[in-house]
Amino acid sequence: MNELNLPSYAVKVRGTREKPEIFDFLRKRYVALTPEEWVRQHFTHWLVEHKSYPQGLLGNEIALKCGEKTVRCDSILYDKEVRPQMIIEYKAPSVPLTQKVFDQITAYNLLLHVDYLTVSNGVEHICCKMDYKHRRYVFLQDIPDYADLTRKEQD
Repeated sequence: MNELNLPSYAVKVRGTREKPEIFDFLRKRYVALTPEEWVRQHFTHWLVEHKSYPQGLLGNEIALKCGEKTVRCDSILYDKEVRPQMIIEYKAPSVPLTQKVFDQITAYNLLLHVDYLTVSNGVEHICCKMDYKHRRYVFLQDIPDYADLTRKEQD
């Protein structure tokens, strides 16, 4: 798999060369190992192990109903009242993070109305804070530590 701009962790893989699987510690099961999944697993481990995000407040592949259509958020961080707080969208390392990627995540946010939007292809990571009052988003320098998210909620 591709080299990422994320720390390594004790990856658990199984399966065959043709159908490899990786263990998703949030869903507690093995899933197909795709380039996007490789990014998701490294990113969520980084959030939990290095940014102190509570594992129990993160969910992968969360289904959203929009009329008759169902879409899936790659990951969602919930607050302690189990309200969505951050949507995270992953792309394969070969996929550039373009406006089209942000359009996808902002469409999900029409349903969830979260405080933070994050996208990562494993090499580049972009996070923005929603400013609903001024109808815009503000790009952050880095992915915030969990303590900074909860501190900003209280401000």
